[in-house]
Amino acid sequence: MAERMLKFVSVAQEQPDKRPAEARRKDFNEIYAEFVPAKAETQASRCSQCGVPFCSVHCPLGNNIPDWLMMTAAGRMQEAYELSSATNTFPEICGRICPQDRLCEGNCVIEEGFESVTIGAVERYITDTAFDNGWVRPVVPVAERNESVAIIGAGPGGLAAAVQLREQGYQVHVYDRYDRIGGLLMYGIPGFKLEKDIVTRRHKLLVESGITFHLGKGVGDTDGADSIAFSTLRARHDSVLIATGVYKSRDIGGPGAGLGGIVRALDYLTASNRVSLGDTVAEYDSGELNAAGKSVVVIGGGDTAMDCVRTAIRQGAKSVKCLYRRDRANMPGSVREVKNAEEEGVEFVWLAAPQAFEGDSSVTGVRASRMKLGLPDASGRQSVEPVENSAFTLEADLVVKALGFDPEPLPTLWGQPELEVSRWGTLMVDRKTFMTSLPGVFAAGDIVRGASLVVWAIRDGRDAAARMHEWLEEMMAAQAEVAE
Repeated sequence: MAERMLKFVSVAQEQPDKRPAEARRKDFNEIYAEFVPAKAETQASRCSQCGVPFCSVHCPLGNNIPDWLMMTAAGRMQEAYELSSATNTFPEICGRICPQDRLCEGNCVIEEGFESVTIGAVERYITDTAFDNGWVRPVVPVAERNESVAIIGAGPGGLAAAVQLREQGYQVHVYDRYDRIGGLLMYGIPGFKLEKDIVTRRHKLLVESGITFHLGKGVGDTDGADSIAFSTLRARHDSVLIATGVYKSRDIGGPGAGLGGIVRALDYLTASNRVSLGDTVAEYDSGELNAAGKSVVVIGGGDTAMDCVRTAIRQGAKSVKCLYRRDRANMPGSVREVKNAEEEGVEFVWLAAPQAFEGDSSVTGVRASRMKLGLPDASGRQSVEPVENSAFTLEADLVVKALGFDPEPLPTLWGQPELEVSRWGTLMVDRKTFMTSLPGVFAAGDIVRGASLVVWAIRDGRDAAARMHEWLEEMMAAQAEVAE
């Protein structure tokens, strides 16, 4: 190990080649090239193999990062993949979209000035190499079981649970209201961060594993052509996992908030992704959800806001501004994404918040005021306060609200008033078992923890699947005792 690792003192950090900003503004392809084998091995060799791997500690999945970096440095790629996939159901996705600068790489203990190991890029390289070489295979359970489980939601949490339960031999059925799997992976995250063939490649593998998908099948309180009642699911399956995510966009008020041209981030991103997938989207063709030739203002500072501003650039917007009430240091979005957006021509308006929207029938401008940071609140985060007499107006033909997401009112939508929710609308679960207030009904991911990261959804899905398996085993054992 000593010869191959600890090379951070002599080898500089190097990310995969990034396409020039001018070129990537013109399409929705991923902006980073793949590592060549020699480069991946060299970058992996920079790992210090520290005794307490803070990269693993700060990874929600607890990935064995130093171990698969060492395997990569040694050219033992199949073993590196086996280690990587042992804790992560979708490493090819996490390697692309995880905010490594806030998680594993951000907690790398290599001293400042030497820079962290490029963990995300190596993870992506490992799994893409595995797919290219046929090492990624469908799940083959040791034995089939008669029990069936229903998973509501084909996002990362639901899919991670589906894989774990299928490995145990359960008959797994995944229900989703969209016509493709992936949830926000498919329709919320743009192709320049995650090309959609990465998701469809995984979909094919899941089908080959024996997982049954019911797409275009939303869950409600009654059965219909494109819906199924929650009560029907409970009767049809031995256990149910709710992994719907959170899709209710937070809104903004103020004068003019109802003007045309003010749209929700998810609607905007979904339309763009559907067009990229070859679908016909009337709202895009009409210009309602198309930034071409427009002055665009995106309100918000998270990763969704970054997706919106960079999408607007690629659609040919005349100008793109991101309005955020705090400063750069307090922005919740990935630092790397902010840098990429600036390179592509996005202008950030820091310490500014909207007060009203101007226009007659359609928006023509956003009236905002300057903000200043105040004293920390109970969470330790600085509050924001308006600066007197600091109003200004930004020209805008299209305003995108990227203010975050809240849960939909599932008890009402599904006719299940006994399904307990928190004061924020998230589902209440037993933290040890992931079971909701309904026996045999579990929940995981954003619908429990609130809007969060894909990597946390994967972790929750895997953990919930393990608890579901334990519960089903107990139920089957109890039934066997009664039968005797």
